[in-house]
Amino acid sequence: MRDCSSAWGSYLTTVGCSSGIAPCSVVKILHNSDLLPVGNPPKTLKMAFRGTVKASANFKASADAEVLHKAMKGLGTDEAAILQLLTARSNAQRQEIKASYKTLFGKDLVHDLKGELGGKFETLVVALMTPPLTYDVTSLHHAIKGAGTDEKVLVEILASRTPQQVKDIIAAYKTEYDHDLEKDICGDTSGHFQRLLVILLQASRQTGIQEANIESDAQALFKAGEQKYGTDEQSFITILGNRSAEHLRKVFDAYTKLSGYEMEESIKRETSGSLRALLLAVVKCARSVPSYFAETLYYAMKGAGTDDDTLIRVMVTRCEVDMLDIRAAFRRMFACSLHSMIKGDTNGDYRKTLLLLCGGDDA
Repeated sequence: MRDCSSAWGSYLTTVGCSSGIAPCSVVKILHNSDLLPVGNPPKTLKMAFRGTVKASANFKASADAEVLHKAMKGLGTDEAAILQLLTARSNAQRQEIKASYKTLFGKDLVHDLKGELGGKFETLVVALMTPPLTYDVTSLHHAIKGAGTDEKVLVEILASRTPQQVKDIIAAYKTEYDHDLEKDICGDTSGHFQRLLVILLQASRQTGIQEANIESDAQALFKAGEQKYGTDEQSFITILGNRSAEHLRKVFDAYTKLSGYEMEESIKRETSGSLRALLLAVVKCARSVPSYFAETLYYAMKGAGTDDDTLIRVMVTRCEVDMLDIRAAFRRMFACSLHSMIKGDTNGDYRKTLLLLCGGDDA
């Protein structure tokens, strides 16, 4: 391995907004912009589409369904045709193709794809065929069902999604499994980690910046950690779990002036385990969601093995949202491009599909 140091609807359009970067809107660049060079940035920037996968202009669901049927018909399977087509369509268009396939051939497209493909390539293609809200809900369900708990999935999804997305996830989880997501998570977690997850599940973050509370929040965090023998985890949980991303960025700046430490440094010094992971994710997402996912992808591939579940999950959920920003952040933060790291760490049709989702090299 090469190491280096629509159907989406409102759900899609709000992904990543906690970073202060929203698709197709005018935003204030507040902190750690991944889009601008070092220096004094302009106050506002008109944002274009930031994904790498977009809707096909000349789209006809029935024609695409025919192409996929032909690719799977007979003895062999034309994997190249499948991956080229699916990565050139938006998720909303893939759902139309799925419906048209059933109308034309009386069969379920995903079932047929599973029967023809295998391994990580199959997992990736099935993920691409899943509506994004359903994908988040299913990921969370799999993370907490059974004997163990995949805390990494809980951290990633609940720290990075906006309050409205969390509300949508809770409602869809109830519909799909007839269970309360909060109760299921509480049954599988404990302690301060559980408390912060519960706060995030309330989806009631404050909006905007409370100027009068910036210094007091910074002081409260300082007293709860660096200035205290032991750690008052509850203060970290309450402040980081309830304030807006814009407000938290101001608090982090004030905290650094007060303590001499970055917020992340203090969290690493004062906490451990799953709580540390969740607090760090909340802080990093408040600073920049694309940077958080760039780091997530890097560590999914760094070292001897590859965390393919995380690699697939992030590439699929961000390719229509902010993959261009993730790529830029990745190149800035590490000594190689996302494209080159994927190329060095994967192979076959799985690699080809991931590289198409990546959308280009920033070498």
